[in-house]
Amino acid sequence: MAYKITDACLSCGTCQAACPVDAISEGADKYEIAEDTCISCGSCASECPVEAIEAD
Repeated sequence: MAYKITDACLSCGTCQAACPVDAISEGADKYEIAEDTCISCGSCASECPVEAIEAD
């Protein structure tokens, strides 16, 4: 189960730095998680300062 980033994302980049498999990239309006690369470890969700990342 991959994680997804909601519209609450502030584009701060904290999640990208926390991802051990580089599955997160900067999108047009917010950061995005590549579902095929995400290993569902939850590192990004635990680091997000606004809790904008949730399990899909």
